[in-house]
Amino acid sequence: MTTDTGAHPATTDPTGEKMDHPTTENHPTAAHHPATANHPPPAPGARAPARVTGAAPGVPDAERLRRWRMVLGADSAEGTGCTPTGRDAAMDGALTALYGGDTGRRPGGRGSGGRAAGLGASAPAVARWLGDIRTYFPGSVVQVMQRDAIDRLDLSALLLEPEMLEAVEPDVHLVGTLLSLSKAMPETTRETARTVVRKVVADLEERLQSRTRTTLSGALDRSARTSRPRHHDIDWDRTVRANLRHYLTVPGRDGGEPTGTIVPERLIGHGRTARSAKKEVVLCVDQSGSMAASVVHAAVFGAVLASLRTLSTRLVVFDTAVVDLTDQLDDPVDVLFGTQLGGGTDINRALSYCQSRITRPADTVVVLISDLYEGGIRDGMLKRVAAMKAAGVEFVTLLALSDEGAPAYDRDHAAALGALGVPAFACTPDLFPDVMAAAIEKRPLPVPDQEPRP
Repeated sequence: MTTDTGAHPATTDPTGEKMDHPTTENHPTAAHHPATANHPPPAPGARAPARVTGAAPGVPDAERLRRWRMVLGADSAEGTGCTPTGRDAAMDGALTALYGGDTGRRPGGRGSGGRAAGLGASAPAVARWLGDIRTYFPGSVVQVMQRDAIDRLDLSALLLEPEMLEAVEPDVHLVGTLLSLSKAMPETTRETARTVVRKVVADLEERLQSRTRTTLSGALDRSARTSRPRHHDIDWDRTVRANLRHYLTVPGRDGGEPTGTIVPERLIGHGRTARSAKKEVVLCVDQSGSMAASVVHAAVFGAVLASLRTLSTRLVVFDTAVVDLTDQLDDPVDVLFGTQLGGGTDINRALSYCQSRITRPADTVVVLISDLYEGGIRDGMLKRVAAMKAAGVEFVTLLALSDEGAPAYDRDHAAALGALGVPAFACTPDLFPDVMAAAIEKRPLPVPDQEPRP
């Protein structure tokens, strides 16, 4: 959520250098910047300070004021006495169009007075602005500004135009927005949208696939040992260590020096990969609007898990209806366009479907990804979880699968699941492979130390 403070959302100067916080006493804009809100307002008629105190050694006061002018924006920083020029002026204009003046309106609107801002009412104006911010700011900042523009200036409808989609910086949040608009998306835009989504999915797969496969393959193979291995399958290192007690001294040939040898009474070998899946994984994903980033990551992980021959993976998404997308797991983009973000939530119904598809409870891991706001039968949901646990299913509850921590969630349901031995916690994509490995091996889950925020 973006807080409108009338200031530019930055904590670094335009070059990316961290800015030390200056003393703000008597500064006429102190009350408008979030970092200075605790300082008292200036006395009437107070002048801007001639010198900013607390500056880093070697940084001229003029440069410090220039940087603060860029952070605070024109509407709240008149006391700096700085007027941006050149590249600074272009950056300031891009920021002001989004955060300055009369924001929070539809594009093209005008305020009743003072300096008005906005991106205009047409796609070309927004496309030019998108090009500007990609020129002047790093990708991570561009993604934040795009997200704020969609939220603050109601630009969702413009994302249905191909020209707009070609200008945006793809990220997980943009994918969530596109998926929520997919039903209203014209055919001329759909292919461009799929290209944007595919780029994000490819980036996530590149980041997550290798570690996920390595971690889970190790978890699946650790129990695959055999005491009757074929010659090529013998693990000689483990075999030698297991038979050190059987060390014998053997006389040398023709009176030579005696030699030692180990008589391997017990051979240890690598088990051959099973032809059938060792474990079954069911990803049960809430597709309500607040879970958009989790849906994107779940689709990518579902595809990665499905590529492991020793895992049988099922992906189920739900709101008040339940949709099984397992047949589309070979293409995460198809999975994502098969979802429908928004709507109600019936966790009990979704778990009922998942429970009916479990054939080997002791070898099954069910991962529920939801904020736990249940619109169905609350007691029914908890009874199903208890029944699956009693049958031997490893049950995992993730309040979110994203880099943003937990959204608002139902704390009573989380506590009730905890009482059943099912901790509910937010999980980052980087932690997810370790969580799955622990669940597969029936070890305690690596629950983060910090409790998720309500």
